[in-house]
Amino acid sequence: MSSESRRRGLLFVVSAPSGTGKTTLVERLVERVPNLRMSRSYTSRPMRPGEADGVDYHFISREQFEAMIRTGAFMEWADVFGNLYGTSRADTEQVLARGEDLVLVIDVQGARRVRQGRIPATSIFVLPPSFEILEQRLRGRSRDDEPQIRRRLAVARDEVGAYREYDYLVINDHLEPAVERLRSIVVAECARREAMELDAKRILESFTKRIAVSN
Repeated sequence: MSSESRRRGLLFVVSAPSGTGKTTLVERLVERVPNLRMSRSYTSRPMRPGEADGVDYHFISREQFEAMIRTGAFMEWADVFGNLYGTSRADTEQVLARGEDLVLVIDVQGARRVRQGRIPATSIFVLPPSFEILEQRLRGRSRDDEPQIRRRLAVARDEVGAYREYDYLVINDHLEPAVERLRSIVVAECARREAMELDAKRILESFTKRIAVSN
C-alpha cells in the first residue's frame, strides 16, 4: 500500500507524576488496542535489574544522549531526577508513517516540548487518587531510598496542576477501570472524522462506482 493510500498513525502522550502507574497502564492498554504501540524512550540512566535494552528503554551513555540532543535527534527530551530521557524523532516518524498508532509515556517536561514543537498529538494526564495513595505506592515499590521518595513527592506536588494542559484526564484509582478509560479515549480519537478520512473516501468511491455501473 502506498503512503498516499495509507492512514497515518495517531500520536498519544501520557504523563503522570512518578509512582502513579502510567507505564503499567499503557502496557495494559497496548495489549487491548489493535494497531497501538508503546514508544521506547532513550535514557542515560543505568539499567536496573530485570530490564533489557530495547525492551524497557534504549540505554545509552550520557555522552551519546547529549550528542543526539545537539543533532536534533529527539522530538522531546527531559532531565528527570538527574537522568536524561528522550523520544527519537526518526523512530516516531517511522511508526506513524506505517499507519501504526503510537503512545509516548513521558513526563510533564517532555509533553510540553511536544506541544512547543506543534506536533499533532492527543494528550492524557493520569492522576493518583490522592497524595497519600501516591506516597504509599512510591514506598511500596521499594525501589528508592527516603531522600529519593521525598524528592519524587515534591516534584509530584508541582506536576499535578499540569493536568489542565492536557486533553483528557484519567484517575488511576483502580487498574482495570483506569485502563478501560484510557482505551475508550484512544478508540474515540481513532474514530474521529479526520482519522477515518481515507476509509470514508474508499467507501464513498464504492458508492460512486456502483452508481456508474447502474447507469
